Amino acid sequence: MALFSASAASFRALGALGVRPDHVAGHSIGAFSAAVACGALTLGDAARAVRVRGTAMERAYPAGYGMGAVLGLPEPEVAAIAEAVGTPADPLYPTNVNAPLQIAVSGTDRAVDRALTLALARGAAKAVRLAVSVPAHCPLMSGPEAELAAHLATVEVARPAIPFAGNVGGRTLRTADAVRDDLIRSVARPVRWHEATSVLHERGVDLFVQVLPGDSVARLAAAAFPESRVACLQAGSPERISELVAWTGHRAENG
Repeated sequence: MALFSASAASFRALGALGVRPDHVAGHSIGAFSAAVACGALTLGDAARAVRVRGTAMERAYPAGYGMGAVLGLPEPEVAAIAEAVGTPADPLYPTNVNAPLQIAVSGTDRAVDRALTLALARGAAKAVRLAVSVPAHCPLMSGPEAELAAHLATVEVARPAIPFAGNVGGRTLRTADAVRDDLIRSVARPVRWHEATSVLHERGVDLFVQVLPGDSVARLAAAAFPESRVACLQAGSPERISELVAWTGHRAENG
């Protein structure tokens, strides 16, 4: 809830300065903030959905599970590692594709640790545990996904006013049903973040702005699209971001 609150509040702070995005994207829980930003969900409805999602995930796996990240190996290699170390007692799944060589894994703590050790042995540049206490974005989350689906079935989701970059398919979405479906399905499926942001880049996006908290997706964008401009609220004030957005728009208008 804290992550959602910070991102939603900082987006509103930018909006108060006249910043209006052409597209929105949010990684994992950030997708709910993005849904608010594009008008698909009200702030209150999104906050309640985030609470339902988080409570269901924690209830399903209160201890003994988590996530890790492997840097320097491609998705097929990480998938092979997950298959090699996972067992029925200690399941493990490859999950989020944050970059071509940054892949997450989810499962039991024991399986995650084995996977990270094997990844380093197979040439990974880095393999680390993530500060996540549940096995997010994998089939273990089918129960929480069903709970979120039941909740969102009672919530009005509007057609997004601007394109919403989905987590699951890595594509821009333009209908209320598509946004609702993506928010639900991403609980138990990987976030295809690199694909989603690549589509935005292909559509002409040349300024990526990360709202609070953190700078992780800003760093991913800077690495993936070095010819684009990247800004991060954690590293600058809302006023500075507003100036950058205005400058970029002026540059575009003047060729």
